[in-house]
Amino acid sequence: MTRLPVSLQSLIIQCVALLLTGGLAYLRPLVFAFEPAGWQLALAQGGIAALLSYRIRQPVWWQLLHFGFFPGILLAQQVDIAAWIYLLAFISLVSVYWSTFRTRVPLYLSDHKAWQAIVPLMPSLQTFRFIDLGSGLGDVPFFLESRFPRAHFFGTEIAPAPWLVSRVRAWFKRSRVRFMRRDYAALDLAGFDVVFAFLSPAAMPALWQQAQAQMQTGSLFISLSFCVLGRNPDQKIELAQGARHTLYVWKM
Repeated sequence: MTRLPVSLQSLIIQCVALLLTGGLAYLRPLVFAFEPAGWQLALAQGGIAALLSYRIRQPVWWQLLHFGFFPGILLAQQVDIAAWIYLLAFISLVSVYWSTFRTRVPLYLSDHKAWQAIVPLMPSLQTFRFIDLGSGLGDVPFFLESRFPRAHFFGTEIAPAPWLVSRVRAWFKRSRVRFMRRDYAALDLAGFDVVFAFLSPAAMPALWQQAQAQMQTGSLFISLSFCVLGRNPDQKIELAQGARHTLYVWKM
C-alpha cells in the first residue's frame, strides 16, 4: 500500500476501518452488554483508521484527519449547516489540492531555515535564473529575490488557490517573481541555473530523469527533504534532526 498515492491509501484505510467497525458492532452482543451510541461507533472507526494510518507510516496530519473524519460527519449532521457551505468547502479543497491524486504531490510549505540554507548555494554570478517547482505560496523565490536583486526568479504551481495567492502577493510586494500555473513536468528546465523542489518521494524519480535530460552542465538541482534513491547528492545539508529537514544538492 505504501506505493499507492496517499489519497488512495486513505480511501482504502477508511473503507477497511468502516468494515472493521461494522464487524465489531455485529459481534457486540457477544462481548458487551450495552448498545453503543452512534458517536461511540464513529470514534471507534476513527481510532481504527488512525491506527492503520500510523502502521503504514502516513504523515501525522493524515492520522488526525482519519480520526476526525467520521466524527466530523456525525457532528455536521447534528448541526443545521446550509448546503452551500459544504459546496464552498469542497471547492476550496479542490482549488488547493487540485491534482494531488495524479501528481502525488500534496501542498508542502517550507520554513525559514530552508530558505536561509539555500542562500549560500546560489551561483556567484550576479544574474542567474532560479525556479521553484511546486512553488506553493511563493515564499522561497520571494525570500531569495530580496537577496539577489539582479537574478531572475520563477515559480510554477498547478493548484489554482496557491498560484493565485502567490500572484496576489507578488502584486502587493511589487515583486518581479514570475509565477506560472503549469505542471513542472511540461517545462523545459534547460533555461534555469538553479532548480529547487519540495515535492514528495513519489515525484522524485521522474523529476530526476527530467533534470538529467534537460538541465545544463554546472547547474544546480536542490531538493528539500526528499532524496533520489540510488543517487548520492554532492552536498547534504541538515537543517535540523530528521530527514525531513535536509537539503540535497546535485551539481549537474
